[in-house]
Amino acid sequence: MLKKQSLNNEYQYGFSDTNMSKVSTSKGLNEKVIRQISKIKGEPKWMLEIRLKAYHTFLKLKNPKWGPNLSFINFNDYIYYSSPVKVNPKWEEIPDKVKDTFKKLNVSEVHAQYLSGTNNQYDSESIYHKVIKELNDKHVIFTNIETAIKEHPVLVKRYFGKLVSYTDNKYAALNTAVWSGGSFIYVPKGVQLDKPLQAYFRINTKSVGQFERTLIIVDEGAKVHYTEGCTAPIYDKNNLHAAVVEVFVNKNAKCRYSTIQNWSDNVLNLVTKRCVCEENATMEWIDGNLGSKLNMKYPCTLLKGDNSSSKCISIATAHKDVIQDAGAKMIHIGKNTRSQIISKSIAHSGGNATYRGLVNITKSATNSFSDVQCDTLILDKYSKSDTIPTEIINNQSSHLKHEAKVTDLDKEKKFYLNSRGIDDKTAKHLLVMGFVEPFTEELPMEYAVELNRLMKINLME
Repeated sequence: MLKKQSLNNEYQYGFSDTNMSKVSTSKGLNEKVIRQISKIKGEPKWMLEIRLKAYHTFLKLKNPKWGPNLSFINFNDYIYYSSPVKVNPKWEEIPDKVKDTFKKLNVSEVHAQYLSGTNNQYDSESIYHKVIKELNDKHVIFTNIETAIKEHPVLVKRYFGKLVSYTDNKYAALNTAVWSGGSFIYVPKGVQLDKPLQAYFRINTKSVGQFERTLIIVDEGAKVHYTEGCTAPIYDKNNLHAAVVEVFVNKNAKCRYSTIQNWSDNVLNLVTKRCVCEENATMEWIDGNLGSKLNMKYPCTLLKGDNSSSKCISIATAHKDVIQDAGAKMIHIGKNTRSQIISKSIAHSGGNATYRGLVNITKSATNSFSDVQCDTLILDKYSKSDTIPTEIINNQSSHLKHEAKVTDLDKEKKFYLNSRGIDDKTAKHLLVMGFVEPFTEELPMEYAVELNRLMKINLME
C-alpha cells in the first residue's frame, strides 16, 4: 500500500466523493440492522432466515487464531449498509458523481476495450452491470447476487453457503449476516469464454463496511476467467471489507480468478475465498495485494476429484504500518491431484509481509504432488517478513516440495543497470518487476501494464 502523502504522486485512487448515501443503516450491528438490509433488498424469507442464523453465530464465534490478532476491531464502529442508489438501478438513475468515479477509475474504458462483461459496486450496491450479447447467446448468467436470488433462486439455494458456511469463521458469519452486492456467475456445460468477466469494488463512505458475496459455478467442460479490482479513499478511520467467495468447478472445467487489490491503508481486508474442484477440473488463483492496513487472504482449493489441479500465484507489498498476511491453502482429497503455490512478498519502509499457507494431502489423495515456493524481497533494514507454512502428508505415495528464500536487491544487477545510464529509482523498479514476473506474466496485457504502474507508485519513497 502507499504512504499518506500528496494524492497526485502517491495513491491515485484515494479521492472520495461527498457522502452520496441515499439509503443506509445506522452505525453498529444488531438484529434490526440485519432485518433492515433484507427489507431494502426485498429478499425472500429463506435468505432473511440465513442472515439471522449467521448473525447469532457471529456473536458466539471468537476471532480466528489463524493469522494476525484482530481483537482491536470494534464492530459497532462501522456502517453495514450504505448506497447512493436503490437496488438494481438503471444506468440513467445512477448519480453523475458515481458515474464520474468509475470513469476516473478507468473501468468503463477497460470494459469497452477488453472485457465480456462488468459488474461495478459502489459501497454496498452494484450500480452498473453490462453483459455483451455473446454471453446471453451462450446462456451465461453474469449478474449481481441480488438479481440471481430473484431470477435463479433454485440455483442460488443449491450453492449459497455450501463451501463457506456461516459457521466457518467469525468473518464468514459476519458476511453472511450483512452481505450486499457481489457477483453471480453460471457458465453452462461446455461453454468456454475467451474474454474475462470483471467486477470492480469501490468503497467511498467513511467507516462503511463492504461485504460482497461472489458465487461462481463452472459447469462440466466449461471455462471462465473472472477478474476483480478494488480501491478506496484515504480516511483517518478504518473501513472494513469482509468478502466471501465460493467457486464450484465441475468435471473437466477450468476457472481462473484474478484479483488486483489496491485498497488504501485504512482498509481492514478480511476475506474468505474457497473453491472445490471435481474430477479433472482446474482452478487458478492470481492474487495481487498492494494495499490495506491489514490484509488477511488465503485462497483455498479443495481438490476433491481425481486428477484435479490448482495453483495460486500471489504478490503482496507492505510498507510502514501495513501488515500483509497472505498465502494459500491446498487440500488434496482426490487421487493424482496437483497443486502449486508461488508467493512473492515485498517489504519496504518498515512494512511487514508474511506468507501463511496450508497444504494438506489427505490419506485418500494417493500419488499427489504439491510445490510451494515462497520468495521475499526486503528492501531496507526496517522491514520484516515471515514464512509460516503448515504442511501435512497422510499417505506414502505423495510428494511435497517447499522452497523459501529471502533476498534484497541484487547489487550486481543494480550496478550493471546504473552503468548503462539507468538511475537508481528506475533500476530498483526494474529489478522489483523482474522479481514479480511469475505473477505479471499470468495477467492479461492491460492488467499487467496497470500493475506495473501501481508497483512503481507503491515503491516510491
